[in-house]
Amino acid sequence: MDGQNQRQTAHKLGRVQEFLKQIVYGGNDGIVTTFAIVAGFAGAAADGVAQIGALAVLVFGLANLFADGVSMGLGEFLSARSQADLYHARRHTARHDIARDPEHERAGLIDILRRRGLPLADARDTATIIARHPDFMADLVMTYGIGMSDPAEDTPALNGMMTFASFVVFGVVPLVPYFLLEPVAGTFALSVLSTFLALTALGLLRWSATGERLLRCVGETVLVGTICAVVAYAVGWIVGG
Repeated sequence: MDGQNQRQTAHKLGRVQEFLKQIVYGGNDGIVTTFAIVAGFAGAAADGVAQIGALAVLVFGLANLFADGVSMGLGEFLSARSQADLYHARRHTARHDIARDPEHERAGLIDILRRRGLPLADARDTATIIARHPDFMADLVMTYGIGMSDPAEDTPALNGMMTFASFVVFGVVPLVPYFLLEPVAGTFALSVLSTFLALTALGLLRWSATGERLLRCVGETVLVGTICAVVAYAVGWIVGG
C-alpha cells in the first residue's frame, strides 16, 4: 500500500512539474511584456516631453496583457495539438514500415539499442524479442529513433489555460503601483521593484520545477527581464525625446 501511495504521489508531483513549466513560460512573457509597456511610457515621459497619466499606462498595459495572454494560451494549445497530431502520424508510418519490412526495421532497432549502450549481441537478442510486439517496437522507435515522446498524458486545453492564467497573474504585477498611486517617478520605481520581485519568484518556481542551480535559475530569469526592460525604456526615451 505504501508503494502504491508513493507512486501516486510521484505521479501527482510530475503533473505539478508539468504545470510549473507552463507557469514559468507564461509568467516570464507576461512580466516582460507588461513591464516593457510601463518602461516604454516611463522612458517617453522621462524628460517631461510626454505627459502620460496612470490611466493611459493601465489601458495600454491591460489591453496588451489580456490580448497577449489569450494569444499565448491559444498558441500553447495549438502547439500541443499539432505536436500530438504529428506524433500520431509519424507513429502510424513507423507501424506501417514495421509491418511492410520487419527485418529492415529490426536492423534499425538494433542500431538504436547499440547507440543506447547495449553490446551487439544483447542488442540483437533484445530486438528479436521486441520485434514480436510491433506496437511496442513502434513506441521505442518513436522515442529513441525519432525523438518524439508519447503525448497521451498531455492536456493541450489545460496547458493553454495555465499559460494564459500565468501570463495574466504575473503580468499584472508591474501595473499594480499604477492602480494605487499617481504616475510619478516613485511609482515607476515601485513598478521596477515589483517586477524584480515577480521575476525572482518566477525564477524560484523554475528552480523548483527543474532542480537546476538556484542562482542560475533566478539569475537568468531576472537577467532576461532586465534586458527587455532596459530596451523598452531606451526606445521610449528615444521616441519621446
